[in-house]
Amino acid sequence: MAVLLEVTDLCLTLGGNSPKTLVKNISFTLHEGKVLGIVGESGSGKSLTALSLTRLLPENITMTSGKIVFYSPGEAVELSSPEIKDIRSFRGKSIAMIFQEPMTSLNPSMRCGRQIEEAILAHRRIKHAALREKVISLLQEVNLPRPEILYNSYPHQLSGGQRQRLMIAMALSADPSILIADEPTTALDVTVQKNIILLLQKLKESRGLSIIFISHDLRLIREIADDVLVMRNGEIAEYTESVKLFDNPASAYTKGLIACQPPLDQKPERLLTISDFENSEGELPREERKRIETDYSKEPILRIANLSVNYSVPGGLFSSHASSFRAVDRVSLEVYPGETLGLVGESGCGKTTIGKAILKLIQAKEGDIYFRGIRISSLRSKALRDFRKSVQVVFQDPFSSLNPRQTIQSMLNEALLVHKPGLDHRGRRERIAELLISVGLTEADMYKYPHQFSGGQRQRISIARSLAPEPEFLVLDESVSALDVSVQAQVLNLLNDLKEKYGLSYLFISHDLSVVKYMADRIFVMRAGVIEESGDPDKIFHHPEKEYTRSLISAIPGYQYSSASTS
Repeated sequence: MAVLLEVTDLCLTLGGNSPKTLVKNISFTLHEGKVLGIVGESGSGKSLTALSLTRLLPENITMTSGKIVFYSPGEAVELSSPEIKDIRSFRGKSIAMIFQEPMTSLNPSMRCGRQIEEAILAHRRIKHAALREKVISLLQEVNLPRPEILYNSYPHQLSGGQRQRLMIAMALSADPSILIADEPTTALDVTVQKNIILLLQKLKESRGLSIIFISHDLRLIREIADDVLVMRNGEIAEYTESVKLFDNPASAYTKGLIACQPPLDQKPERLLTISDFENSEGELPREERKRIETDYSKEPILRIANLSVNYSVPGGLFSSHASSFRAVDRVSLEVYPGETLGLVGESGCGKTTIGKAILKLIQAKEGDIYFRGIRISSLRSKALRDFRKSVQVVFQDPFSSLNPRQTIQSMLNEALLVHKPGLDHRGRRERIAELLISVGLTEADMYKYPHQFSGGQRQRISIARSLAPEPEFLVLDESVSALDVSVQAQVLNLLNDLKEKYGLSYLFISHDLSVVKYMADRIFVMRAGVIEESGDPDKIFHHPEKEYTRSLISAIPGYQYSSASTS
């Protein structure tokens, strides 16, 4: 099979007073009509490797050695050669790229059709009538509904999945030979993610595209890739055919990446991590978790009765009348002491709205919320402070929920000053050290700033802050969805440890059914503001009653692969 792209001994270096090699001696080959999966944790060099192919590297990062050769019909072009002055004749035309977050890649002030037209006109001359026809054809090819309407729409009027399809249409506009997809599904729901994968597979067949698919999710890579390049710390950990890699991974790091995802066929006591494999000398057993039965004869710690929440929608440019949108519609549920209740569904189904209503961050339109039998809407002054002390939250993105100008000590100190006013300076410092150690950090970490920590460490800090007032109940709102699967496993293990140690109850909100299945004692499935179905995780997963639940489960990447290699 013909080789389309060949990368040999690629090295990328961060400049400055102390130059640092970020990517070291990376070599791979992309064949015509094939998909190469590049997988690894954040900071492994995946995206930098992809950006180097079309010279889109940041100014402070340079390619210090190596060779990138693109094989076009009848000739071989060394894209890394300084003699190639006009890289734009290849960028977009021969090698196109789609990025992780389409909203930041699209111009919010320009209509969608016009943005695709610009991409076409950058590489070819075409008459206006034919140009519009070409754009409509591209929108149809990526399965966007009502292409004539979308042609005149703005990006904010499209859903996340539609915006990603729009980006794919723009990338295809110049008929490239290679499509680089850099984490194109990370921010999307599992059902939308599944549709994007199916679309890319269809385009590969219909256009004969070669695809470089970058992801930190090995289950996703398994669904689409023919060959897999595993990267770690800028180097190759493993590079082989997809089937061989998943059937018999060679490196301990790859074994760990595969195994650290919550298994779909069992609920182990702890999720395995990469360090487990690197420190192990033999096979690692998975012990089934000893399930602690929730006592449902007790009074629930939290009860929601017929909750409805409306959002106001402002009127148009020439209208002063606002309308309302019902985000949550007469939802009722209970969480019992020591229980983890999983709330799962697609974006916009109302999960986070329920979490905000529990925290009194938004006002309910109808219904009541009771904590320890007390109606929270009636709470005032000291009673409200006591409630906020007992109910805390951990948000999705730890970096945006931490103040970059404060040290960790300062942030945790604030929480203690509000909720533990009886502690003196020494007592607060000791409590901060105890909290950091309890979440797997060190006492010395209190003097650092958020930017000095990794994503997983920042989420541990967020958890420590939420534990500072000694709460009884935590709302975990997509608290692991922004993390690499390896870090996600560590945080999920930590949450289970803390639950047992402090007797906590959780409302675990997520769009990832495999994670919710692992964590939850019961699952509530939401759709369009209502509860679609609820019950035991195994029952929901293996015997779903509703078609919507079945579609969520079948969209889980690698659903047909019920076990991962741990040997």
